[in-house]
Amino acid sequence: MKKLLFAFLVPLAVLACGQKDNPSQGGGDSEPSTSGLSKPANVKLVEATETTLTFSWDAVSGADTYSYKLTASGVKTVTGSVTSTSVKIESLKASTEYTFQVLAAAGEKKSLYSNAVKGKTASSPVDPGDDPGDDPGELTAICVDQPLVFTLDETPVLGTQGLIQVFDANDKLVDKIDMADMAKMTVLSDGTMVPKETMNQETVLHTFLDMLHSTRYRPVHYTPIRVSGKEVIVKLHNEALSFGGSYYVTVDESVFGLAIEKGKAPFTVKAKPSGNTLSVNPDGTADFCTLQGALSYATTLGKDTAVTIELANGTYQELLYVRDKNNLTIKGASREGTVIAYPNNESYSTGSGAAISSKPALGSAVGAMGGRCLFLVESCNNLVLEDLTIENTFWADDHKGQAETIYFNADNKRLTIESCSLISWQDTFLCKGEVWVHNSLIAGHVDYIWGYPKVCLFEDCEIRSRAGGYIVQARVNNAADKGFVFLNCKLTAESGVADGSMYLARSGGDTSKYDNVTYVNCEMSSVIAPAGWHTGKTPTPAVPTAVSGWKEYGTTGVSTSNRNNYGKILTADEAAAFSSKEAVLGW
Repeated sequence: MKKLLFAFLVPLAVLACGQKDNPSQGGGDSEPSTSGLSKPANVKLVEATETTLTFSWDAVSGADTYSYKLTASGVKTVTGSVTSTSVKIESLKASTEYTFQVLAAAGEKKSLYSNAVKGKTASSPVDPGDDPGDDPGELTAICVDQPLVFTLDETPVLGTQGLIQVFDANDKLVDKIDMADMAKMTVLSDGTMVPKETMNQETVLHTFLDMLHSTRYRPVHYTPIRVSGKEVIVKLHNEALSFGGSYYVTVDESVFGLAIEKGKAPFTVKAKPSGNTLSVNPDGTADFCTLQGALSYATTLGKDTAVTIELANGTYQELLYVRDKNNLTIKGASREGTVIAYPNNESYSTGSGAAISSKPALGSAVGAMGGRCLFLVESCNNLVLEDLTIENTFWADDHKGQAETIYFNADNKRLTIESCSLISWQDTFLCKGEVWVHNSLIAGHVDYIWGYPKVCLFEDCEIRSRAGGYIVQARVNNAADKGFVFLNCKLTAESGVADGSMYLARSGGDTSKYDNVTYVNCEMSSVIAPAGWHTGKTPTPAVPTAVSGWKEYGTTGVSTSNRNNYGKILTADEAAAFSSKEAVLGW
């Protein structure tokens, strides 16, 4: 007989810790001691298991180490020292309340101890399959966007019918997943689900689709249910739950072979986060578990309010949408370790991306072409992406099909990308507006940098070709707009890509747009065709000038002697307008 473990209320490898959300305000005042060091502020419990407690705090200026102590009645005091601003203390006693304090140190100098923060280790997990009783006990509050994880004692098999339903404390249905809708999806080898038929504005909304909310609603495909070992992972729809709410979930036996009835699986949701710095971690220890959850919430904090979203290392398997949110920074913990990855493509969802003003009901048309990009950004000014990777993981043997990582659909607005990797095949990066991409990797093979920018500067970047094709297709609105500029970049190729198989640009053939592309002081590999520029369609202008058309200056690594007449070799004086960020962007 299959049995269900209590671990379903928290994500992978995190058991219910019995700690109410916001266990301590922590921190308090940060007055300095006579050493001049302030005591650590914002001390908080971030994770609790049966045998461990993890605490974090804000960095103290001038400190190089932090000493801590953990005390409990009848238990030996635990002490230690770390150089980081967090500590995981292990080998603790289950179901025990501890008190934690930390001080800052610099050599012999020490601050005062922080305010005391309490944390309680979890009890041994309960198996409702044995004797759950009527009292679920103390519940751990989960993130508002946290997946529900059901752990069985044998590998589950997903059925093709039945419902997963979530109700609030007043028995109101707030979300459901109908397994019959899985018939509309193709299940990839890793469990990800993609549409069998291309989505467009006439597609009927069902429970294996989602509507991402950020002042408007973007229809997308998503994966509501996965099997991982003996776990069933259920991702609810965007904004299905509310901050501070209480809920229960029911599951029909036909879903994965075990019925879960009302009262057997209650849970609560954390309170709304405070402040304008939002944390995201898939393990449930932060404000949010998904980036989209944080984006949807950030939109509610005011259009021009500066908000920073900090992503912990991990892989975020989701499509994304943000609209009408200025001054937003999305910062990963590390470029290699913070990865946003999901497959999308023109064959899954047609168009570059659009949204509607109101959420349609199940069974109604979605009303907009949510688009083929992974991350759709609309009407956002001063968006900053730092230290992360975005990869559209769509795969086909021929690599065909438009599949952007990001579409920055924001005329006359600014985007900054710092130390990031953007990876796809066709149409990797699409933009409008004014864009600065610095110290980053852009990888693809056909028109993998394209769009309608006033100016888009790639500085100190690697432009990596993954197969033969074309790097840029520019569709610049005005002859005098600089369009795409590559400054001090390296043009490389993946192993096995043939020499001479990549062109610097090709034209879309639209005479109302300008093919403004400039390479300055770039190091090019032998993958670049000697002719440089593709001649399939005549660019606008056909005869380049120092201002408009296809241009280059200071190229190294390859000869430019065989370039065709569609491109112009600039003089030093002509290249000066493209020689720095200030010259190109003016900011």
